[in-house]
Amino acid sequence: MKIKLIKSIDKDKAFKLVIDTFLRFEAQDYGEEGINTFKTLLHDNEFIKSLEMYGAFDGEDLIGVIATRNSGSHIVLLFVDGNHHRKGIAKELFNNVLKQFSSEIITVNSSPYAINAYKRLGFTATKKEQIKDGIRFTPMIYKR
Repeated sequence: MKIKLIKSIDKDKAFKLVIDTFLRFEAQDYGEEGINTFKTLLHDNEFIKSLEMYGAFDGEDLIGVIATRNSGSHIVLLFVDGNHHRKGIAKELFNNVLKQFSSEIITVNSSPYAINAYKRLGFTATKKEQIKDGIRFTPMIYKR
């Protein structure tokens, strides 16, 4: 497995992995509003431009994606293809962010599905679950 910066040529592939994984594992935790909000966000050019994205590649196959904003201090997306869950790929993607950026504090708004994965990475919840535009999330923080 190799972790590398996702260039514009691979962004469509990355967003396909994100939406496919979201629909397979997370969408059941959301109503129609939340699913539509998530899909709309992935087509927002300003949002997309604000992201620094890295992918985990198995040969030519993209198997995981992490995207951050604010110089790596906020994780926006962390998705691993369902056929590759529980193999340490999310951890490797997160470790790459730690290597690439020097932020002492990293935040994430975790979906209900991913809370335990973020806890295993060392994140702790800072507030109870919230809902905005149909998206359920728990604010979490990682301190180096």
